[in-house]
Amino acid sequence: MRVVVTGGAGFLGSHLCDALIARGDLVWCADDLCTSGPANLRHLLREPRFHFARSDISRSLDVPGPVDAVAHLASPASPPDYHSLPLQTLAVGSRGTENALGLALRHRARFVLASTSEVYGDPLVHPQPEEDWGHVNPIGPRSVYDEAKRYAEAVTMAYRRSEGVDTGIVRIFNTYGPRMRPYDGRVVSSFVRQALRGEPLTVYGDGSQTRSFCYVDDLVRGLLTMLDADVPGPVNLGNPEERTVGELARLVIELTGSGSPVRRLPLPEDDPTRRCPVIARAREQLGWSPEITLREGLRHTVEWFRSGPSQDDEARPRRISRDAAGV
Repeated sequence: MRVVVTGGAGFLGSHLCDALIARGDLVWCADDLCTSGPANLRHLLREPRFHFARSDISRSLDVPGPVDAVAHLASPASPPDYHSLPLQTLAVGSRGTENALGLALRHRARFVLASTSEVYGDPLVHPQPEEDWGHVNPIGPRSVYDEAKRYAEAVTMAYRRSEGVDTGIVRIFNTYGPRMRPYDGRVVSSFVRQALRGEPLTVYGDGSQTRSFCYVDDLVRGLLTMLDADVPGPVNLGNPEERTVGELARLVIELTGSGSPVRRLPLPEDDPTRRCPVIARAREQLGWSPEITLREGLRHTVEWFRSGPSQDDEARPRRISRDAAGV
């Protein structure tokens, strides 16, 4: 297939590009680099089946030649990023999604939206099935991301119903692994960075809030399966093994051999207290379930942080000029 990957320079997008190339597909990667850098793609730039275009897809997305599938991953995805880039986050979730859907419509291509567990907000139903409509504060500090993704789901279903686009929606729960930015604000990258530097691990609240951590290789396998399927979704992709943030901190300290203490800070506004997916639909419709344990995945992640290239120069999100070239 020839697959367009929006946000393909990011943590998750670059791993998806790798997997598509590895199985023989051609990849057109579009990314404005506002929350990522070229390091994630450097190894692919000489690959003849890979093309990178620096592009703000909220303005346009025009790809020459055939397109068989569109994987729409573009968006700031961590709280520091979407708090710093609120308007860009809303734009890529709305206009960017519509432009990606328009591309799929023109080419009669399969379209897969990378949505998020954040559409459930601070859930009233636990664990979260896809039937849950969510408990989201539409004007809170997280709303620019939560509501952008909820709109993206709505417009995806509208294109499916009214235009006949072959669409699929996946709701991604906390994903971690190599190529996470050290300062992206996610709990795994923050804990690993802090532990390796001997700094206190920052735990918000009492550490009893839960998350479900899925290793990136498992998640990408789910995305590939969704691209190849005719399943509309939404389908939860995540690890149903629920862990407290306090447990995660202790495991990171153990695996790094760090002497870091834990520092507790107040819980941020609207921070979800529990988060865990029901993945029965993924198992039944995609034949997918995670295989890599948290301990194994964290070990790989720690090794990468120890040996990988420094990304300190890519630590902060960057505003992209409105004059940036389109695809």
